[in-house]
Amino acid sequence: MSQPFRHGESFESVVWKGVKITLLEDRIEIASPVQLKTLSNAIHNGGMADAFTVVNWKVPLDYAGMDPVKDTESQFNQWGYTPEQTIGLLTAAKLTHASVAELEGDRYKLLCITTAGTRNAARAGVQRETFSAYSAGTINTVLLIDGQMTESAMTNAVITYAEAKAAALQDLQLLDPDNGQIATGTTTDAIVIGVSGSKEYEAIHAYAGTATTIGNAIGRLVYETVYESCQTQHES
Repeated sequence: MSQPFRHGESFESVVWKGVKITLLEDRIEIASPVQLKTLSNAIHNGGMADAFTVVNWKVPLDYAGMDPVKDTESQFNQWGYTPEQTIGLLTAAKLTHASVAELEGDRYKLLCITTAGTRNAARAGVQRETFSAYSAGTINTVLLIDGQMTESAMTNAVITYAEAKAAALQDLQLLDPDNGQIATGTTTDAIVIGVSGSKEYEAIHAYAGTATTIGNAIGRLVYETVYESCQTQHES
């Protein structure tokens, strides 16, 4: 686990050759050497998609764009990205507080990066004020997997991510300001899961729950990066 941008502007994966994370003036760029099959709730190219790049765009705290999808696509064109091959996230968090963790395991390699802004921390499952407008405070997590997974397993990984994120916030004692209870996330959290589909491992992961080797690893990396990113946001 590390915070790669405290003393530099780029991070190159040790376990997955060719994966590079770069801090630019107003965004973090996560580039893969191979096309990834992605599942996400991203602002741009959410759902199931194919992409080489994930961009985490830092917007102002008072960002209130009426069409964030259009705004994101416009920025991608200005920056020279191919919109159809790029996943787009928005955040108001400090990008220098990003946390990265990676490991190699049972026929997979994993890399996880999280940025966290917790101004709109919220607890799921309770009555609260709701709204239709987009809010920029958010916990964004990008999980890259070198290996093969079924779409069902990718969906299973989303559940494991959500559980691990909630566990990290519980241990941090992060509170929902509306009710004083422990938050389970923020109102605008985003997750991107990108899978290489590499056949070199000669196995397809069909499940990604906490009792599987890959699911346990996903949970640990998500927990570690969410915990570190949120903790350092509050310490600064």
